[in-house]
Amino acid sequence: MIRPVEIADAEQITDIYNYYIENTVVTFEEEPITPMEMRKRIEACTADYPWLVYAEAGKAVGYCYATKWRARSAYRHSVETTVYVEKDHCGRGIGTALTAKLIDELRESGVHVLVAGITLPNEKSQKLHEKMGFRQVARFEEIGKKFNRWLDVGYWEYKFE
Repeated sequence: MIRPVEIADAEQITDIYNYYIENTVVTFEEEPITPMEMRKRIEACTADYPWLVYAEAGKAVGYCYATKWRARSAYRHSVETTVYVEKDHCGRGIGTALTAKLIDELRESGVHVLVAGITLPNEKSQKLHEKMGFRQVARFEEIGKKFNRWLDVGYWEYKFE
């Protein structure tokens, strides 16, 4: 079931996200975060944008959200999107369902462009975003370094007509 995030989800969302921080290059964060920090992020995000949770048996197993793309006022019609699924629940369509629901919620909000940054290579995320209608518009080479590796990041864009 997909529903709006609740502050009570912060601990489970933190567990999902910290796995990716500690074990992958999907996020460029390098230090695990606390549930309190996640609560602050959820509150800051949901003041303006949707944050959705995919729950099974009352437990958050995936989440997605939109945030401001850039600070300058001319960017106010663009958002960055993020989606994470608990490692043992990947490949079950949860990311697709969350992304589809997020797009639907943003469609009538005045947002014009969705941007997704993906550490490359990441075939699963690339395919997910392209299936949802995003197209690659940029690639930055060696823009980040994590686990002693230089990493590329690609950007995918979705435009509302």
